[in-house]
Amino acid sequence: MTLGDRLKSLRNERGIAQGEMERRTGLLRSYISRAENGHTVPSVDTLVKMARALEVPLYRLFYDGEQPPTLSTLSALRTTFREDWGNSGKWSAFFRRVHSLVARMKDADRKLLLLVAHRLIRRHKA
Repeated sequence: MTLGDRLKSLRNERGIAQGEMERRTGLLRSYISRAENGHTVPSVDTLVKMARALEVPLYRLFYDGEQPPTLSTLSALRTTFREDWGNSGKWSAFFRRVHSLVARMKDADRKLLLLVAHRLIRRHKA
């Protein structure tokens, strides 16, 4: 089930019309329709508004079960993420330095850097 399908299903389960969602969230009815039909991907802030309007916890928009996933599963994912992205150890200093340098770049230079990185990745894959 897609996010849009889940939004529509939850809204229909609660008997809330799109006009009522518009009133509760402050979002345009046309935007709600586009999100439900998969034509747009709502931001996290927008999803929070929708979850509040539907009176459901945010995880219900993404997760099929009645209860949130167990913490042991989430802990394993967080550990893998930390190791991969250098949140500690020698890579941590490297990423902090890169972040500092990129933050001082002009937008045009940042776009050029991303273009070069994408081309290097394509060349590496080939």
